[in-house]
Amino acid sequence: MEISKLLSKDKVVNALMGVGALRFRISHSSLLHISLLLIILVIAAMIRLLPLRWGFQLSEFDPHIHYRLTKHMVENGFFAWTSWTDPMSWYPSGYNISASIFPGLAATSAFFYQIANALNLAPAAILSSDIYHPLTADPIFNFCVIFPVIMATLTVLVIYFLGRDIGGKEVGLFSAFFLALSSSHISRTSLGFFDDETVGIFGILLFIFFFLRSIDSERPLRNSVAYAVAGGLSLGYLFASWGAARYPLGITLIFVLVLILIRRYSSRLLLSYSTTFAVALLIAVNVPKLGVKFLTEPTVLAVAGMFLLLGIIEVSRRVKTTRSKMLFVVGFLAFLVVGFVALDRLGLIGSLEAKFISVLFPSERMGEGIVQQLVQSVQEHKPATWGSFYYDLGVGILFVPIGLFFALQNPTNRNIFLAIFGLTAIYFAGSMVRLTLLMAPALSILWALALVQLVKPFVTILRENPTMPRRKMRFRSRVGKEFSAAFIILMFLLLTVTFVLPSAGSNNPRVIERANSPTTIAASSLPIRTQVSDWLDTLNYMRVNLNETDVVASWWDYGYWITAIGNKTTLVDNGTINATQISLVGQMFMSNETGAIEILEQFNERGEYNITHVLVFHTFATEGSEIYDAGYGDEGKWRWMARIGGLDDNKYGNYTLGMDWVDTNDDGQPDDDELIVNELGNSTVIYKLMHYASDMLTSGTSNIQLEHFEPAYFSQDAETLQWYPRGDDYFAAVVCVYKVNYD
Repeated sequence: MEISKLLSKDKVVNALMGVGALRFRISHSSLLHISLLLIILVIAAMIRLLPLRWGFQLSEFDPHIHYRLTKHMVENGFFAWTSWTDPMSWYPSGYNISASIFPGLAATSAFFYQIANALNLAPAAILSSDIYHPLTADPIFNFCVIFPVIMATLTVLVIYFLGRDIGGKEVGLFSAFFLALSSSHISRTSLGFFDDETVGIFGILLFIFFFLRSIDSERPLRNSVAYAVAGGLSLGYLFASWGAARYPLGITLIFVLVLILIRRYSSRLLLSYSTTFAVALLIAVNVPKLGVKFLTEPTVLAVAGMFLLLGIIEVSRRVKTTRSKMLFVVGFLAFLVVGFVALDRLGLIGSLEAKFISVLFPSERMGEGIVQQLVQSVQEHKPATWGSFYYDLGVGILFVPIGLFFALQNPTNRNIFLAIFGLTAIYFAGSMVRLTLLMAPALSILWALALVQLVKPFVTILRENPTMPRRKMRFRSRVGKEFSAAFIILMFLLLTVTFVLPSAGSNNPRVIERANSPTTIAASSLPIRTQVSDWLDTLNYMRVNLNETDVVASWWDYGYWITAIGNKTTLVDNGTINATQISLVGQMFMSNETGAIEILEQFNERGEYNITHVLVFHTFATEGSEIYDAGYGDEGKWRWMARIGGLDDNKYGNYTLGMDWVDTNDDGQPDDDELIVNELGNSTVIYKLMHYASDMLTSGTSNIQLEHFEPAYFSQDAETLQWYPRGDDYFAAVVCVYKVNYD
């Protein structure tokens, strides 16, 4: 009876009405705004999932070591990596992981994986696919493949809030939209690109968002301190995740200096600056790769110098007399100069790594040393071209200067920071093509700011109602609604040039074209949009058929693949932590067989096991009956092997490896009668191992006699050799594993 009273009709109706009263009150404009933001986030995620058609796998090379570190953290605890020396890399000394790799990305993915696993949301093992990948059976690997898409979506959300603070909701939405469709950002955050940049851009934008809020004078002091701490945590997280954390540190120093020069110093600036960097540096010194020595880097010493300068200004404001103020300032500056000189003389001031110096001063990377040659040998370390800028931005390249104009026309603190962010990002992107990624968020906001500021007056005209009689309006010069509507339509038509119309030689827009590309290993490092299994087949062969104690020598590009997927020990890899060891491997490949064996035995004497196998990657082309190097494999890297090995590459062939060109006709064109065999180049191990394979695959026989190397596995065979079209010719690829014979 009591239950029936509780569930009476009146009480049920009243309860439902009470629930209805809890509904959120939201305006139509806010609902539309939130809907647009959600659509942009979905677009950002979906477009980065396009590589899924090529298989569920990590892209490029570095993501594989981050996966291994993530797996180590999940299986052994978050702090076990601090004492992990990986014996499978950099044999025989091993790979000191804590001193070589930033832990931020792996720790973040391990943390979220364990949460997802606890909620039963982690991706399951994938046991079947078109091309077998041994690591897809590991749920941690599959989570690492998805993780970049998750972080990219969160990054788009963060830039929305930053853009909204700078120019309002409209700028926030357009900033998010442009970053979601940014070619350079997509290329480093798409499915499988599990590298430091995945969390790096997220950390930079989060730091800028919090720091700029912390110096906002309109906020309560308590909120400013909270934002400063949040900014410090964001920057500290960035220090633990990416070497490029020095970039936001540097532009913040420039920003604070500009504020001082234009007389916008405030006590709140000192408080926010000191709090932010105190928290960030406290985290940084606890990152093993940085350590306490990080405090002696010029960039960090500049942070300390700026803090002292802010302190001088704060104290001088409280000194009453001009004479005392001058004495204090001059004395303190003299103290700073003397202190800096003393630290320099005592050798307590550290130096930046070579790759950071080469970004600041591109001419520095042109040196002849091993480290400079290593930097030059990486394709993504090349300077960017204006063509690459246009490919990334499209018509947005026209809006960026307009965005800078509007930012400087209204020089608020946020706009000043945005201008510094944009200008420095363009400089560094021009210095190194990889850093177009840094340019993407800055130019997305500038593009959004320019578009909104250009369109806003015309939108206002469209919205206003005429209050003047038509006869009087004829005598007043004004922009009509028709012109305003046409201008707005024109602006959005310009956007279609970049985001809708197909690019040259393609049926898809350039954004889709960049995203819809196979991962490096899916295409076997070939510049084609076809799934090629050569590398995965070879790595599977090594994983299954070679012994646990076998050691494989290869060029450093393939080290991470061999260790992570092939599960075999390597001499060198993409970490490039030991330039001397890479140099020795380069010398080994450029030596004859006897010299190569002597170098390999140097490694054997230092280690417990012998180097048992050598791996090479060769691509060759054909036109008619002629076979020649295609240039996509090690035949395109032998010059770097020689240079990094301290050798003169021209001695091995000034035209190609094993071939000299003497321009007797003086016409600048290599004719057949001008090409002369270079015996030194033909005798090198890299030449013999590559061309022995191509000879056997194309003709079934070879004139090359191998003394200390015997074929163990070729990823292709003569009967089913796969040729790929390339302009007027065709090319093929083969990954070769040779067994080393020391007898």
